[in-house]
Amino acid sequence: MSALLEDSTRRLQDALAGLNADQREAVLHGVDTEAQADPRPLLIVAGAGSGKTSTLAHRVACLVAKGADPQRLLLLTFSRRAAQEMSQRAGHVLAKVLGLGSQTPPSLPWAGTFHGIGARLLRDYAAQIGLSENFTIHDRGDAEDLMGLVRHELGLTGTEKRFPLKSTCLSIYSRVVNTQGSLHEVLAQAFPWCAEWEEPLKRLFGAYVEAKGAQNVLDYDDLLLGWHEMMAEPTLAAQLGGRFDHVLVDEYQDTNRLQAAILQRLKPDGCGLTAVGDDAQSIYSFRGATVRNILDFPAQFGAPARIVTLERNYRSTQPILDVSNTLIAGAGERHAKRLWTDKPSAGRPQLVLVPDEAQQARWVADRVLAHREGGLRLKSQAVLFRTSSHSAALELELARRNIPFVKFGGLKFLEASHVKDLLALLRFAQNPKGRQAGFRVVQLIPGIGPVTATRLLDAMDTASDPGAALQSFAVPSGAREQWVEFAAVYAGLRNGQAAWPADAELALRWYLPHLERLHEDAAVRRADVEQLVRLAAGYASREAFLAELTLDPPDATSDRSGPPLLDEDYLILSTIHSAKGQEWSSVHVLNVVDGCMPSDLATGSAEEIEEERRLLYVAMTRARDHLHLLVPQRFYVTQQSARGDRHLYAGRTRFIPAQDAKAFEEVVWPPPPERPPAVPPPQAAIDLRNRLRAAWR
Repeated sequence: MSALLEDSTRRLQDALAGLNADQREAVLHGVDTEAQADPRPLLIVAGAGSGKTSTLAHRVACLVAKGADPQRLLLLTFSRRAAQEMSQRAGHVLAKVLGLGSQTPPSLPWAGTFHGIGARLLRDYAAQIGLSENFTIHDRGDAEDLMGLVRHELGLTGTEKRFPLKSTCLSIYSRVVNTQGSLHEVLAQAFPWCAEWEEPLKRLFGAYVEAKGAQNVLDYDDLLLGWHEMMAEPTLAAQLGGRFDHVLVDEYQDTNRLQAAILQRLKPDGCGLTAVGDDAQSIYSFRGATVRNILDFPAQFGAPARIVTLERNYRSTQPILDVSNTLIAGAGERHAKRLWTDKPSAGRPQLVLVPDEAQQARWVADRVLAHREGGLRLKSQAVLFRTSSHSAALELELARRNIPFVKFGGLKFLEASHVKDLLALLRFAQNPKGRQAGFRVVQLIPGIGPVTATRLLDAMDTASDPGAALQSFAVPSGAREQWVEFAAVYAGLRNGQAAWPADAELALRWYLPHLERLHEDAAVRRADVEQLVRLAAGYASREAFLAELTLDPPDATSDRSGPPLLDEDYLILSTIHSAKGQEWSSVHVLNVVDGCMPSDLATGSAEEIEEERRLLYVAMTRARDHLHLLVPQRFYVTQQSARGDRHLYAGRTRFIPAQDAKAFEEVVWPPPPERPPAVPPPQAAIDLRNRLRAAWR
């Protein structure tokens, strides 16, 4: 037994050998012999490029290797992809520590996103909280449609003054839920133009909640809100808190107040809780995230948290880290750290002064091609910007020079109408009370419009057997033949005649003729719905498929975005928000001037300005070897005003004052023309000047 223990200890030491001292300290908190009795929560302040993922994966593996039950370990991330990567990396380390060889290491069944874990727990405890366990989850589009329907029913679409659109109403509702603020506070801080509608919005949100309950649906925010409300009941809180010995949270700086409150109720004393994040990279307040969570974490639990700071950077050169450190040191409040590296330097970062946006585009295109000639593929270079419109001039320049590029964004997969059609059929079969899905799918049948669809849904709502009500529903004569076919397919989906995922194929076969009829580019769109069915095959049930697809959808449709099909190499264009978590050998940051960074729209408070500083910091720390900050001196703006079109003159961002700018290599482009050499005046001119001087004495 002693030999086995020694062998396991040796393998653990070997697995940790690649970590630096700070990473090992974080991994072994509460695990090694000296710290075994340490009950404090752990905060790992992980600087940009400091090996955060590796550290967290090693900690998970170390906990399991030391006896923690994987079934009682909860790992929370912000995407399912991140959870899968973390599980795989932890499993790889664990296999080494346990000496499993080619055997499969223990899995982490409770690794997922906050919303995904919330959905699982709500389904597990549905009976105890008065929720039907066959609830369906609305994506953003469905939630907006329901909000719009309720808005119309309350008569808020016919007001004399313009009432907020359904998308704005849902954004306000979501912000209230996630920030745990009052409607009055949210309107004042984030939606001041809607403040006059406070009382009607209260009525709208109340009716929206009732409509969700009547249809047995939850929206995205309900998955957190329901989890939080479950934890308010002492018995359930004790059950859930006791269900997990260890809770580890990645990207803690991106949590909102509701998520932080869930963790506090889950582990009120903080014992077994690990949070990993970087306050300097908190840039998602527009989603409800707050930097206060990570700043206040050390004092939020029964015992003060232990803080371990990861400062060694494995990404960037020291000159890039020096200017980044100086930038973030100006923050009003932060967890102090100074990133360092032993990576060889490739020269100082550049501060590039250009006359305007057109010249900025030319300089960037020139530099990108120069880097390419120097051996950097286009894919290893990126151009980042504060808002999507800032890249317009550059996109034209790149197209003119035939430089391929991908701009991150585009139509999201679940926003495509053909994908929503097929999902609506599956959701309507899963939950007959889901009016949004039913309203959409039955109108795909020629001859059935909104009035008939509403009558059908009303009949199903009042029937003891909604499926039977659909089968016997009388439709207009022109729709009767196709209605019979639809009713048969619906019955098959409801009764489970075909085992999953065969019923997804059944739904696809019914939908394809409608796809051909409705869309001229049906051949391209068909690839998307066929891909959807292939995705379905990876899930155990229709319920799991619909829930997970809503919680973590694919990025984009095949025909609307993605890399150029004819170019294997392409330049990356991205907003800074979309670039977080990425890195490139060379990074260009556009419009590093006041008015763009910080944005004019984000200077209303000290908190907003501080987030703009962090946004620039995130952009700068994406660079491995080359960093170029572009500073246009003027912008040409087109306005419908008395002043008309005009030039606006800009100055370098306030976040890089003159003394800090000295750490950059300053580039002025185009370079000023050289002055011709001075020519001494002829003797006759000298004599004339002397006579004039004498005349005026």
